[in-house]
Amino acid sequence: MATITAQMVKDLREKTGAGMMDCKKALVAVEGDEAKAVDWLRQKGMAKAATKSGRATAEGLVCIAENEDRTVTALASLYCETDFVARGDKFQDEAKKIAKAVVDNDPADVAALEAIKGDDVKQLIATIGENMKIGAFARHTKGSENEAIGTYIHSNGKIGVLVWANLGKSNSCSAEATKTLLRELAMQIAATNPLALNAEGVDPKAVEHERQVYIDKARAEGKPEQIVSKIAEGAVQKFKKSVCLLEQPYIRDDKKTVNDVVKEAAKNLGDTVTVLGYSRIQLQAEE
Repeated sequence: MATITAQMVKDLREKTGAGMMDCKKALVAVEGDEAKAVDWLRQKGMAKAATKSGRATAEGLVCIAENEDRTVTALASLYCETDFVARGDKFQDEAKKIAKAVVDNDPADVAALEAIKGDDVKQLIATIGENMKIGAFARHTKGSENEAIGTYIHSNGKIGVLVWANLGKSNSCSAEATKTLLRELAMQIAATNPLALNAEGVDPKAVEHERQVYIDKARAEGKPEQIVSKIAEGAVQKFKKSVCLLEQPYIRDDKKTVNDVVKEAAKNLGDTVTVLGYSRIQLQAEE
């Protein structure tokens, strides 16, 4: 019987897109003949993934997972070609498993996550017959018992948000008022896609770009040079308010800022609330 090496399995996998274990089974079944192994996989419907890999993936799902003690929460995205498949149980189950793999394994990047879950996705491609790919993911671990994490998945399943905050007292983390606040913040983030939590977090290059745009605009309009900088600075401040989460108008009441809403929630709780950060994932159609 022919010896089946790891390289032979790897080569067959790259050629067919089938899972590693299936490639090994195929090579064993045909005594190491690669061409026959390809046919063996095709006959069993396991070599479909490779033929689908060039097709566009514009649909899909963002899923949330957490560990048992809820100290780690993750978002993960899985793409497919059609909304019909995205709504299917098998696809949704796989998307949830990918999110759980992010929680359990803390992969460094998408390539690392693909190394963990890529074979399972290829098996699903072979079963369903659509191209799929693992997309962006995010993961957050609570820094202390005083930290609470909020989540939100938009109704179409294409946007997911994590947001986390520090409370002055640990028992405030489980309060309904805290859960409501974090959900509202997550919905705000989903709707407005802020660039940063606050002004300090905005990329200086983005700020300078806005400043220069308004300097050029003011000069083109013939504004006196002595007020050009003042006009540009006013525009920059307005820009920051539109892109910084805590300074944005609250989507449910634009007479308030998000920071006002946080302060109101803190007052109702009789505690302090400090929003620490957030992650937002949105499925993006391929160009």
